[in-house]
Amino acid sequence: MTKALSLYQLNTLVADVISNTMAHAYWVEAELSEARESNGHCYMELIEKEEGGNVPIARASAKCWRNVWSMIKPYFMRITGQTIHAGMKVMLQVHAQFHPQYGFSWIVDDINPEFTMGDMMRKRQEIIRQLKAEGVFDLQHELRLPMFTQRIAVISSETAAGYGDFCNQLMNNEYGLFFHVKLFPAVMQGEQVEQSIISALDAINQQVEDYDCVVIIRGGGATADLSGFDTLLLAENVANFPLPVITGIGHERDESVLDMVSFQRVKTPTAAAAFLIDSLAATLSRVESAQTAIIDGVKRKIERENMRLQHLSSHIPVLFSVVRTKQEGRLERMIQQLISGIKENINRSNHHLELLSQRMELLDPTLLLKRGYSITLHNGKAIKSQEELKKGDIIVTRLANGEVESVIK
Repeated sequence: MTKALSLYQLNTLVADVISNTMAHAYWVEAELSEARESNGHCYMELIEKEEGGNVPIARASAKCWRNVWSMIKPYFMRITGQTIHAGMKVMLQVHAQFHPQYGFSWIVDDINPEFTMGDMMRKRQEIIRQLKAEGVFDLQHELRLPMFTQRIAVISSETAAGYGDFCNQLMNNEYGLFFHVKLFPAVMQGEQVEQSIISALDAINQQVEDYDCVVIIRGGGATADLSGFDTLLLAENVANFPLPVITGIGHERDESVLDMVSFQRVKTPTAAAAFLIDSLAATLSRVESAQTAIIDGVKRKIERENMRLQHLSSHIPVLFSVVRTKQEGRLERMIQQLISGIKENINRSNHHLELLSQRMELLDPTLLLKRGYSITLHNGKAIKSQEELKKGDIIVTRLANGEVESVIK
């Protein structure tokens, strides 16, 4: 009777064969279907898809041990500006390992970031080509920022330091200009970036008349993993948005596709705030310059008329002094009427600006709450009719000093 090997003995034989016949390291190109870190190690699932399709024709597991990964990871992030993630194309240097207890796996010795950069660039160029073919690549650049841009819709992480810096700089500007800022929270890092920002844009679009522009900012976190801003769907949504979109997502290495299709790209959230402040300050300067020009023009006209009168008076005989006196009185009345009209126009303009400012303040829902009113929300949206609710729905009643949660019976 033939004596059977134990499983451990068989696996040991396989391990010896692989160790002896595949002792070298190999460079391999693959796509990551999964990548995760645990206890300092990196575990990857590799796939290869058939050309022109999405069906995997090869799969394998790979591991990068902590002592190697601690050196590879920071270099890869510095070159590519990203962490490894599912869907990324990579070139790995691996060697084969078969462990009698844990089976076969490829052990990663190195990663070539230049290969990944090339693949990222190819994908980016393809997205840009498609956007241009659709005729939407330059749509944002055709928009104009309103002169009185004060109502700002912000898409950012609620806890991001960059959002706080943005608000502080806007509210404490040196000109004393007023801005109304509304946050539409979104995930700004990882695989959920695309859908989260698109959802925020959809929410803004439902009340688009309430805002002058949109600001997408990201700051205070890691500078890596910006792949979510290089997607076709997100770029299409931003390019087609009816309001100017300003991006300040906090990276300097390269423009993302989102930056390229936006109305204005700046480097950081604080730079986005500075851009808005400068824009409104320029409007203020134009108003003040126009006011000064009107006053100076009136003064020059008065001086010219006085000089003309003085010249004429020296040639008018004494017999016509009465006529001169009448004409001077008439001219003086005209001048006073002209000055009065100009002052009235200036006052009306100033009053209009004050009304606009008051209107912006009155639109703040917190004022209504402080007066004793409340706002009932379901899934974050204000309830306008009882037909919008059904039994079991959870509603939140927002008061001036807190919120009350209720269940529809």
